[in-house]
Amino acid sequence: MTGRKWTRMTLEKIANCLEERLGIDISAPTVFRLLTTLQYSLKANKKSLSAGSHPDRNKQFGIIKRRREQFLAAGDPIISVDTKKKELIGQFKNPGRIWTRNSIQVKDHDFRSEADGIASPYGIYDVGLNFGVLVVGKSADTPEFAVHSIATWWRYHGKYQYPASNRLLVLADGGGSNGARPRAFKKFIQELLADQYGLEIHVSHYPTGASKWNPIEHRMFSEISKNWAGHPLESFEILQNFARNTKTKTGLRIEAYIDSLEYEKGIKVSDKEFKQLNITKNDFPGNWNYTIAPRSIPKEESYIDTYLFLGTQSCANLMP
Repeated sequence: MTGRKWTRMTLEKIANCLEERLGIDISAPTVFRLLTTLQYSLKANKKSLSAGSHPDRNKQFGIIKRRREQFLAAGDPIISVDTKKKELIGQFKNPGRIWTRNSIQVKDHDFRSEADGIASPYGIYDVGLNFGVLVVGKSADTPEFAVHSIATWWRYHGKYQYPASNRLLVLADGGGSNGARPRAFKKFIQELLADQYGLEIHVSHYPTGASKWNPIEHRMFSEISKNWAGHPLESFEILQNFARNTKTKTGLRIEAYIDSLEYEKGIKVSDKEFKQLNITKNDFPGNWNYTIAPRSIPKEESYIDTYLFLGTQSCANLMP
């Protein structure tokens, strides 16, 4: 290694370089004018080089489009789900600017060890009603937490907004806690949604690298981020209130909850247990499109309804 450091050449340095190397006496404003005339300008890197796409990418988009049209025509719910970026809770800088006389003082470093907690916001966006639910988790972002959040939406909103529906379309990314591969995501959909509420859950995953087309990204998450931009998220309650107060001209409404339960990481689902799930693969490719149907008559109440948000107890200890 050498002592040389990279730098961006300024107008003054360009002028000095021309004078030193070519003997051209020129001012910085003249350099700017000439560069502008030659259509040069300061530009940032542009993400445009694709790493390639799955061969069934376009076909999957067509399948999702048809399924959305079918569910909308039947009046059945369609939800787009995903985990939002984790947020440090405390006096930390939050990108953005606000109108104020004096800047809010925040810590000069974002050390996780100094945070009061790390929020894992999980969103459920109702495509038909333009309504969203944000569940702010205090624990890990696991498949159980993801399905628990979806069950929260259905328990407190969905079943009242769609009293005659017995099926649900879930649009999810191809990876993460609600990805196409984790068996645990399917296991908890079976137990906490299909069996618990008698719902037929239809799941369609977006192809790898196509999460930006998931409606929740540009219809809900972007609006929440704009609403709390520039404000330090000093507590879970402040984050919750910012989400609840997010509104748009198109009528977006959001409800938010805090989930204080502890979720176990790395839950494995054995082959025997996975075979007991009532899963039917739908349109090809089947790993992206499947239906999970109820295995039994739904119960009146579950540990989700009874113990939701009542402390930092382990979910494993709440099972009946």
